[in-house]
Amino acid sequence: MSSASSPAATSMSVTRARFNTLPLLIALFCPLWSYAFVAGKIGVTDCPPLILLAARFSLAGVLILGISWLRRDQWDLTWRDAAVFAVLGVANNALYLGLGYTGLKTVSAGLGALIVSANPVFTAMLAAMFLGETMTLRKVVGLVLGIVGVAFIVWHRMKVGTDSPHGILFTLASLASIVAGTVLFKLLAPKGSLWIGNGIQNIAGGLAVMPFAFTLSSVGDIVPSMRLAGAFAFLVLGGSILAYLLWFHLLKVCGATAASAYHFLMPPLGMLFAYLVLGEHVEFRDLLGIVPVALGIYLVTRPAAASPKRSVT
Repeated sequence: MSSASSPAATSMSVTRARFNTLPLLIALFCPLWSYAFVAGKIGVTDCPPLILLAARFSLAGVLILGISWLRRDQWDLTWRDAAVFAVLGVANNALYLGLGYTGLKTVSAGLGALIVSANPVFTAMLAAMFLGETMTLRKVVGLVLGIVGVAFIVWHRMKVGTDSPHGILFTLASLASIVAGTVLFKLLAPKGSLWIGNGIQNIAGGLAVMPFAFTLSSVGDIVPSMRLAGAFAFLVLGGSILAYLLWFHLLKVCGATAASAYHFLMPPLGMLFAYLVLGEHVEFRDLLGIVPVALGIYLVTRPAAASPKRSVT
């Protein structure tokens, strides 16, 4: 007598076969976001920062929306959603990267990554205030460990004092912009395709930067080179298109505090890439800071354990 599988058994087998892609997306996002500091440092060496960004955002936006049109993707954004993504383009693209790239002219890629890695701390505080995210003792300990690890990693860089205070101020303003953009994304909660939304964000960022780019700098200051072309290609494809798409996805599925916690990994990864590509000095003892950083991320992102239910007899 043949036995047919029950619906419950079928459901269980489907659940077991489902593969969790979140760890892979995180593993892809962190190197992409970290390497963008190095690519940005290369780019601003041969091109004025704002011109570089205006071209980057505009091309990325055109590519995204052009691909959507060729694929005949359904436009499922309301006018409100489109307006929200445009506002995010000003915060996350024009202000965050405009101020950050201006700072990179006189700040090392490693220190730039350090400053922006404070994102999780400020995001966690604002998320608790405006988004209703719970600030538990475990999260506080995780955030503190992340700060300690980051500070340990780049301590010698701050002691050397080779970075410009002017550039540091621009980078701090850049940090404030990405924190604001992160909270706004969760607060305004735009619906619809993140792919099309990212295209709108890039177009809005490009339009916002363009007037300043051609007023404050000159096309004649661009030094054409293969390294500039390579950096620009990565910033458009790997940064503005793929990394930002992953970032918004992580914000949706992980929450503002948990997603931002992965920025604690940016200094060690950024310093590693800066060492390999730019030859920036790094010491082995600095990499030991990865230990508290990794532990801090685990504490911030680990789901809270469900309280055990007592059986009533």
